[in-house]
Order: sequence, then C-alpha cells, then structure tokens
Amino acid sequence: MKIKYFEDTDTLYIELSDAEVAETKELNENLYVDLDAEGRVVSLTIEHAKATSGKLDFSYETVAA
Repeated sequence: MKIKYFEDTDTLYIELSDAEVAETKELNENLYVDLDAEGRVVSLTIEHAKATSGKLDFSYETVAA
C-alpha cells in the first residue's frame, strides 16, 4: 500500500494494489475509485482532502484477528 498527499492540489491518493486500472468510477465530486478488470479496488483518490476534513493527520493501526 502506498499513500501520497499532493499539497499543491490538496489531493490524497491511496494505492492498494499495483494492478492495471481498467475503470475509474466517480463516487462524488471529490472521491474516485480505480478498479481492475475483475472489479477489485486498485486505488482511491480524494480531492480537497485537507479542506474537507479540516486537517490531515494520519495514523495506521493493525488489528489482530
């Protein structure tokens, strides 16, 4: 997984897989999901990420099953 934040455009990009993108769906004016040929999520793009949330703090937690 890779997470990139582009400060100049206030865009957050979350890459879950390195699979080839077959389709991009717009979920709303600020959220896009990229899908592979089998319909699995490859990445998410969030426009105006900081402006929408008011801040951009990041934390990561792994929860045991």
